[in-house]
Amino acid sequence: MLVDNSKKTCILNFYLSIMNKVLFLLFFLLIGNIVLAQNETYYTCIMHPEIHESKPGQCPKCGMDLYKKTVTGTNSDTIPSTKTNNDSIETYYTCIMHPEIHESKPGKCPKCGMDLYKKTVTIHQPGSDTMPNKQDFNMNENPESNNGFAQNNIPPLPSKTVRYDLYIKDTMVNFTGKAKHAIAVNGQIPMPTLTFQEGDTAEILVHNEMDVETALHWHGLFVPNKEDGVPYLTQMPIKPHSTYLYKFPIIQNGTYWYHSHSGLQEQIGLYGAFILEKRSNDPTFRKGIDDLPAIPLVLSEWTDMKPEEVDRSLHNQTDWFAIKKGATQSFSEAIATGHLKTKFTNEWKRMNAMDVSDVAYDKFLINGKNEWMLPQFKAGEKARLRIANAGASSYFWLTYAGGKITVVANDGNDVVPVDVDRLMIAVSETYDVVVTIPENRSYEFLVTPEDRTHTASLWLGSGMKMPSKRLPHLKYFAGMKMMNDMMKMNGDLDPASMGGMKMSNQTMDMNAVMYPEITGEEKKRSSKTGMPGMNMENEDIITLNYDMLRATHKSVLPAAPFKELNFTLTGNMNRYVWTMDHKTLSETDKILIKKGENLRIILYNNSMMRHPMHLHGHDFRVLNGQGDYAPLKNVLDIMPMERDTIEFAANASGDWFFHCHILYHMMSGMGRVFSYTNKDTTADPVFANPQKAKRKLFSDDRMFHLMAMIGIESSGSDGEAMLANTRWELNEVWHLGYHDMHGYESETMFGRYFGKMQWWYAYAGFDYHYKMEGGTKNWFGSEEKNWFGQTSDKLNRHTVIAGIKYTLPTLTVADFRVDGHGKFRLQLSREDIPVTPRLRFGWMINTDKEYMLGLRYIITKYISLSTHYDSDMAFGAGITFTY
Repeated sequence: MLVDNSKKTCILNFYLSIMNKVLFLLFFLLIGNIVLAQNETYYTCIMHPEIHESKPGQCPKCGMDLYKKTVTGTNSDTIPSTKTNNDSIETYYTCIMHPEIHESKPGKCPKCGMDLYKKTVTIHQPGSDTMPNKQDFNMNENPESNNGFAQNNIPPLPSKTVRYDLYIKDTMVNFTGKAKHAIAVNGQIPMPTLTFQEGDTAEILVHNEMDVETALHWHGLFVPNKEDGVPYLTQMPIKPHSTYLYKFPIIQNGTYWYHSHSGLQEQIGLYGAFILEKRSNDPTFRKGIDDLPAIPLVLSEWTDMKPEEVDRSLHNQTDWFAIKKGATQSFSEAIATGHLKTKFTNEWKRMNAMDVSDVAYDKFLINGKNEWMLPQFKAGEKARLRIANAGASSYFWLTYAGGKITVVANDGNDVVPVDVDRLMIAVSETYDVVVTIPENRSYEFLVTPEDRTHTASLWLGSGMKMPSKRLPHLKYFAGMKMMNDMMKMNGDLDPASMGGMKMSNQTMDMNAVMYPEITGEEKKRSSKTGMPGMNMENEDIITLNYDMLRATHKSVLPAAPFKELNFTLTGNMNRYVWTMDHKTLSETDKILIKKGENLRIILYNNSMMRHPMHLHGHDFRVLNGQGDYAPLKNVLDIMPMERDTIEFAANASGDWFFHCHILYHMMSGMGRVFSYTNKDTTADPVFANPQKAKRKLFSDDRMFHLMAMIGIESSGSDGEAMLANTRWELNEVWHLGYHDMHGYESETMFGRYFGKMQWWYAYAGFDYHYKMEGGTKNWFGSEEKNWFGQTSDKLNRHTVIAGIKYTLPTLTVADFRVDGHGKFRLQLSREDIPVTPRLRFGWMINTDKEYMLGLRYIITKYISLSTHYDSDMAFGAGITFTY
């Protein structure tokens, strides 16, 4: 019996073991089926992630091989869904020009032929979510106004959460015949146009597939501070190969744009349109304007040069860009045009050549193309162009072959329609304009950079092409003459030169004298303003200025205390340092403001360049004589010698950037930070290491730039290498002969620039000079003593030095120093005197009886033919390399 019971127990245990394994297998299969049921496998394109194919193959958009992707769950990006039980999700393909198109598959728009893009919308039923509104972000007690925002009191409609996925990736482009590096988003440049409706919630997932960090700023949008997209100020940057979610309510409407605020990424592709449509029941809806076919136009420029090299070249005082643009204003050109006195006066006042832009670009683009065709428009039809200037540093003239341009909005805000013949759109501004197609022909909407080097075109309609009239070349010497009259010897602009005329709100552009289409023949024109060459009453051309802009509703600020701030825009074109009140961003503290007060800011431009000043997170009123209906803007284009007043209600929280939107000016330090003292700490960004973030924010204008000029000639080598930022400079100068009688000299200096114009440079360093007698005979006789009567030590000198340099009139540099042996030296020198557009002359003489005369002919940006004669090495000729 014991044996039998033992056998039964063994058999029972065996069956129990089998059943456990079967149950475990069934449980495993059940879990696997659940997981597999939530998995989705498809083939997609790395450049076009909206492509979902069931089989491998090629991308229908770009031809690249598709790759296999498996997605688990309903949200492939593991971002929490905001969907509730009462909500519904709709995904479809639509057209940026015809949003009524809803297709289930990618393809072409049946109305205009443009590529459809994927859009995911979550519909929230009334009551399931509270519709955000402007008042949530801009609370005040004035029933007439809300910081200039119309109180639409729009009845609640089903609100939507609209999601976009942006995949940022390095790419190659070819705009000029050469393949160059750029940055694309979802495989395109510009970035995809993002379209929302007022009342929506935006969910924008940024997938950074680059090896460097990035961040996106929503230009002109009212967003929570932590969503504003300024790295190290409102957020930490998006790390490489990571995903970041921007989420904010849409509480406004109009034409805006978005771009990278990281380094120089904006220059090479990270910019795109951001369109906010009015709701269908908006009481401000304007028939004949808001219901027109709307075309987003993103204007930009392209250079084959890396943006880092552009920035370095600007700081290193090269005039290669002027050579490329034909804007050198050399002495030979001055003589040929009868402006020799103008040229001498210009250099006497220590000014470089006149220019209206910094960079010589290779191509200008509209929506990523130099020419863009929209043939679907017929005679009598109108189109609304939503224009954003996404250029890094280019202003654009806008003209139209089909007649007048009607301006209906600026910087996202409606204005009373005004008809003009042309307008200039500043860097980062947006304008909405309406144009009419007069006949069944193709009319050119022409985009011309202010320096008038190239153009870009949009053609509206089909049939015979009707080109817009090209703008003539600028009259640079006429502009230089006017600039000379305006400039004092200390570098300040002189308001007295305007005869007491108040310069404000673009009522007169100081550069207008350079425009032949306005001024005509220089010597045949006179001015009622006392400025030779000006003819501001030319009625043939109506040019938009800010005084013409009038808001469609009252924009008065709420009743609150006013705080007034004054800023002077300053800079040094010679060293490419751009400042406010002669200080860079890193040299100042934050400007403290309080929520609930009104800010009035008076800006005066004391530089010779235009500056588009942009305020993040707020609209401001531009006081332009329109009273209660002053226009609302977020960018103010302020011209040289112009004084403007803006004001806004402090109604947000956190830190907000205020800066010049010319990318290279901002990187050089022209900016400030407005900081709310009564912050909402729950909504503001939090940094683990605030001091490190601050150092990173300041690093742009503290950046050092390398320059070198190395001459290799038959008699020896002369050269200079320099590492400099906005204030400090490390400099190495050498003169090396081929034998002892020619001598060997090296001077190392480290110092700082002083003064508002940075004409002073104090330094300390080391000087080594060795030479044997018997070399070239000195023009001034014996070198035994210098001109101070001291015994010269130039034959064998190795000592510390200290001195100071000062830029004299005519841009001559005076250098006075003393060495460790008590020897004094005064040196005068001038480099790069422009004899012709490419030929440069230089000279030097000092009290050690050393002298030099030289010529350099520029062949390319980096190579010149050179020759010179000096007191140590006599005559030499060869090649000079410039970096």
